[in-house]
Amino acid sequence: MPAEKNQKQPETRTLKTLLEWKAPSRVFKKRNKEFFSTILTMAALIIIILALLKEWILILTVVSFVFLVFVMEKTPPEEVEHKITNRGIITGEKEYRWKKLKRFWFEEKNEKKILCVETITFPRILMMLLGQREESELRNVLASYLPEEIPPKPAMDRIVQWLAEKISLEEKS
Repeated sequence: MPAEKNQKQPETRTLKTLLEWKAPSRVFKKRNKEFFSTILTMAALIIIILALLKEWILILTVVSFVFLVFVMEKTPPEEVEHKITNRGIITGEKEYRWKKLKRFWFEEKNEKKILCVETITFPRILMMLLGQREESELRNVLASYLPEEIPPKPAMDRIVQWLAEKISLEEKS
């Protein structure tokens, strides 16, 4: 009897690590008191307006968002191991096979280099800090599996970037 198409085939290739490195799980920047006071002031104004409109659920949403920002900005990120293998990318404990990845590119945020890989599943973009790893090393290995191209930014990303440039939450040094 022929094997069913949906039946999983065993992996014939042995796992071979091509590159590996450790880096923080996310970009982290130590924030000053001015940043937090600006966030709290903006949130208080929004909450007052929402209270006048009797939008209690939105008030809870704003409070939750402020709490999330506070926790994320106060808690340093953990260090995560990233691997590029002959089967795909392993970041932390999760493996992403090459057939589920579309393209890669590099970005910079807060003077930290980030490798971005677009997937066809959740999450849509894997973002891995380079740490001490050189961009050229990653580019050479990834180019044999994925195209390097920067996708167009969605409209919401462009709006958020414009707002971030116009509304500074802390003093520029």
